[in-house]
Amino acid sequence: MTTSSLTAASFQVYDTTLRDGAQQEGMNLSVSDKLAIAVLLDELGVGFIEGGWPGAVPKDTDFFARAATELTLKNAVLAAFGATRRAGVRAGDDQQVRALLDAATPVVTLVAKSDVRHVERALKTTRAENLAMIADTVSFLVAEGRRVVLDAEHFFDGYRHDAEYATSAVTAAFEAGAEVVTLCDTNGGMLPTWIGEIVGELKGAITPGAGQLLGVHAHNDSGCAVANSLAAVEAGATHVQGTVNGYGERTGNADLVTVVANLELKGGMSLLADGGLREAARIAHAISEITNISPFARQPYVGASAFAHKGGLHASAIRVDPDMYQHTDPTLVGNDMRMLVSDMAGRASIELKGRELGFDLAGQGELLSRVTNRVKADEAAGYTYEAADASFELLLRSELGRRPEFYTVESWRTIIETVPAGAAPPAVHAPDAVAVAEATVKIRAGGERIVTTGEGNGPVNALDQALRTALSQVYPELSRFELIDFKVRILDTELGTDAITRVLIETTDGEHSWSTVGVGPNVVEAAWEAVTEAYVYGLLKSGVEPRP
Repeated sequence: MTTSSLTAASFQVYDTTLRDGAQQEGMNLSVSDKLAIAVLLDELGVGFIEGGWPGAVPKDTDFFARAATELTLKNAVLAAFGATRRAGVRAGDDQQVRALLDAATPVVTLVAKSDVRHVERALKTTRAENLAMIADTVSFLVAEGRRVVLDAEHFFDGYRHDAEYATSAVTAAFEAGAEVVTLCDTNGGMLPTWIGEIVGELKGAITPGAGQLLGVHAHNDSGCAVANSLAAVEAGATHVQGTVNGYGERTGNADLVTVVANLELKGGMSLLADGGLREAARIAHAISEITNISPFARQPYVGASAFAHKGGLHASAIRVDPDMYQHTDPTLVGNDMRMLVSDMAGRASIELKGRELGFDLAGQGELLSRVTNRVKADEAAGYTYEAADASFELLLRSELGRRPEFYTVESWRTIIETVPAGAAPPAVHAPDAVAVAEATVKIRAGGERIVTTGEGNGPVNALDQALRTALSQVYPELSRFELIDFKVRILDTELGTDAITRVLIETTDGEHSWSTVGVGPNVVEAAWEAVTEAYVYGLLKSGVEPRP
């Protein structure tokens, strides 16, 4: 890319997660959620945060009212989003335009039609009136002291249909005083070569004034949103819009973090304030927590799998030089390289994974072979260590003779019975007679034999309650542990009820989380192994000394 001379002073990064991103199916952000995300976006270092559409969406009106007193931004400025005036109405008399002023943001972003087909069929007005709506609204807001960004909706489709009219919409906005005119691929159907050609042609046909910029806003319906954004920048756009994690309706918007990471790391640009790119992974995941949408593991740059290596051939090369199988240094975006341990692992993979976990295995050929063979055998039996780092570390410690024994299990059992709803334990909720589980666990810990009983809404829950009750008598630190995810997979499904079951459990102590795996002929045995491993690992990482 030939963009290295551009910096945050001459290039604008504009985030629209809180408005366009919030239109994603299944996303429902409260005002408090939006305020929390705005703080994170400011930490990332974007220049603009589009907060929503005041006057049209009551929640967004509340957001701007609260933001005025509750939100202190260090790097970004807030933008309120709205539309140009209605046909036949003065801009100053349009209630929606007045609501944009009432939001009291330094920047106002207007959506306007630039495709003549939308002008005539959707707005049901004339070509001339649409251009007047653009010019009147922009000039009114500029006169009121606002910086104006105009989003030229359906620009690329409109340009391919009638280039002259689409260009006239851009010109009308610039002549009225707009700081930015953003060219929108609203339907997301463009390809990078088309985008580059159109932006290049447009730049040759218009002459923006000093400080006036062309921007790009891409949707991902053709899977090209990031590529289209980069193509527009290559062709001369100096303002880019997008959403964190690519949120947005249908297939989403351009992932702003991916776009900026490419521009900074590949294009040599410096765009985010205070080196914000190094916080990208943390911030992207934190926003995922607020939106309650699970992070996409294979998301470029910031995904958990973005720098994860599984193949033994990769591991051998990475041991010599990590850059041999990585396109950039993961720490530049706040991510980490990870080695995945699986049946594809070789000795190099095990050595690198050990190093990642804090064990120097260099030169220990016999041990590496033993661990590699055990991993391959376990994976053939149904285990998966690439998704259960905690279980792999316990396996490695066992082979090293460094696995602590916090307790020993004498026996465990569980039964299920049907009881009237009123006789069910408090944790079980059902209207009629229900099946409840009871479990008994016998362990030795703290120099004693401990026998406890637990009840739950299933055998796994009952066993977990019984084991937790027993261990807590000796290890009160266990009270901080909480199971936060439970996945069951049936292996060899062609065997029907005789199939092997694999259980993956994620546990947290409130600060960190870890995953363990169990495999057995049924879900109860598989879950028991995963749960016991989770407690052993949690106590180990908490620095607790064994009290057998």
